[in-house]
Amino acid sequence: MTAYIIRRLLLMIPTLFAIMVINFIVIHVAPGGPVEQIIAQLTGQGADITERVTRSGTGETTVKADQSATSSSQYRGAQGLDPEFIAQLEKQFGFDKPLHVRFFSMMKNYLAFDFGESFFRDRKVVDLVLDKMPVSISLGLWTTLLVYLICIPLGIAKANRDGSRFDVWTSVVIIVGTAIPSFLFAVFLLVIFAGGSYLDWFPLGGLVSENWDELSWPDRIIDYFWHLTLPITAMTVGGFATLTMLTKNSFLDQIHQQYVTTARAKGLSERRVMYGHVFRNAMLIVIAGFPGAFVSILFTGSLLIEIIFSLDGLGLLGFEAAFNRDYPVMFATLYFFSLLGLVMNLVGDLVYTMIDPRIDFEAREV
Repeated sequence: MTAYIIRRLLLMIPTLFAIMVINFIVIHVAPGGPVEQIIAQLTGQGADITERVTRSGTGETTVKADQSATSSSQYRGAQGLDPEFIAQLEKQFGFDKPLHVRFFSMMKNYLAFDFGESFFRDRKVVDLVLDKMPVSISLGLWTTLLVYLICIPLGIAKANRDGSRFDVWTSVVIIVGTAIPSFLFAVFLLVIFAGGSYLDWFPLGGLVSENWDELSWPDRIIDYFWHLTLPITAMTVGGFATLTMLTKNSFLDQIHQQYVTTARAKGLSERRVMYGHVFRNAMLIVIAGFPGAFVSILFTGSLLIEIIFSLDGLGLLGFEAAFNRDYPVMFATLYFFSLLGLVMNLVGDLVYTMIDPRIDFEAREV
């Protein structure tokens, strides 16, 4: 197993490198970079504009744009701006260097986990991510746990009662819940339970109350879950179908195996058969997928929920970075999340071996 882990860790290097290369090229080829963002702001403000551009380690530089000047700049909307001003912007953002030089310099810094500073927030990317992390972890962790705690027993019950009314009606409920987008359900919850036209039971947004620091620890816990109730409920509804049906089908496949028939012939109770023999084999694929499911919910499933419930997390940070072309934040989060995803895939494989020691990845050729 040690050799397999080492091979997988080594394979992460070219995989992560390829992910960064492809995204780096695509993002830089796409129009509307940070220089264009500044130009668009400047050209809409008047003929004589002074803009302060800040870059880590260089202090403040005051540059002046005279729109009466001529320019053959490659940037859209730059006609009429002073070429020296455009050159100063390129230098501040690091675009005065060739593309490949910028990429390898960025990757060299990333290997030391130096992610630089945001173009537009004047803060280190690491500090931004750490500030937003508690919100996204709270949403991702509790949503994933809740989905698993509900879907696994429901899937087992549906497998035991396959074809019954319970199976049919629960399938209808699951399909209806999946058909409703989580953000629409979130708006519905706000209207009904958060001071809309009906009840005022839950807060409109935020992870904790403003007086959270003044509360006792029991009250802090209550306040924390009070704020998370509606967002987690909205995110959980959309995650039922896949896991429930996966659990049901996995159990149905194992129930019809020969070893189950043999166990029943020996006189074992149905409960002993299901939870002593079927459960371990049927739950292998379900439990092993937990790390990947958590990463998926954490980084891709909470953007609209964070916006609707005014939760300042990683989803909102990534959206704003992409919208503003804040490259340091975009590439740093991409690097970190891609690395985390690759590590979680390895963790998923290791969970397989923990659940069923019969699985031996060491014997497989990579």
